[in-house]
Amino acid sequence: MATIEGLTDAEFSSAPTLCEGWAPRDVLAHVIGTDSATPYLRGGLRVGRVNGAITAEAGRRSRADLTGAGRRWAAEPSGFGRAGSLFLLGDLGVHHQDVLRGLGRTREVPEEVSAAIFREGALLSLLLNRRVLRHRLLPTPGRPVGRGPTVSGPREALGMWLAGRDVAAADLVFGR
Repeated sequence: MATIEGLTDAEFSSAPTLCEGWAPRDVLAHVIGTDSATPYLRGGLRVGRVNGAITAEAGRRSRADLTGAGRRWAAEPSGFGRAGSLFLLGDLGVHHQDVLRGLGRTREVPEEVSAAIFREGALLSLLLNRRVLRHRLLPTPGRPVGRGPTVSGPREALGMWLAGRDVAAADLVFGR
């Protein structure tokens, strides 16, 4: 929330992020939306469609309303959010980096968040691009994973690359 609240109004409403077509306000709306399984279950688990509906609805809300909802979400996540926190921490970490990297900003990523981003990236890779199955990943810190051509680098950058954020490839070393 500190990152979101530190943005100018123009950045909040229309700055690029690594999520194509999403401004930081849309990323915030998505992250808040993950606090409930209901929209995703009602949407037949069509994640893209549900995320589109969540961000469209957020476009009609004021910045103050969205950031207030974000503060409440961060302070008191739902039971579903707490139960899914191992997975959702990775989603939050990836999306935080989506905003920061989209704006050309950097930040030190705490170890537990970098581990969560790596887990999220590996899971998303199974659905999006299969990179996790085609490479030997050498995260720093962390243990090697997989077989194939090596890709090494910071755990956060590997997770972002696995999740389809190709801009993170600049932080990685590709070998044989």
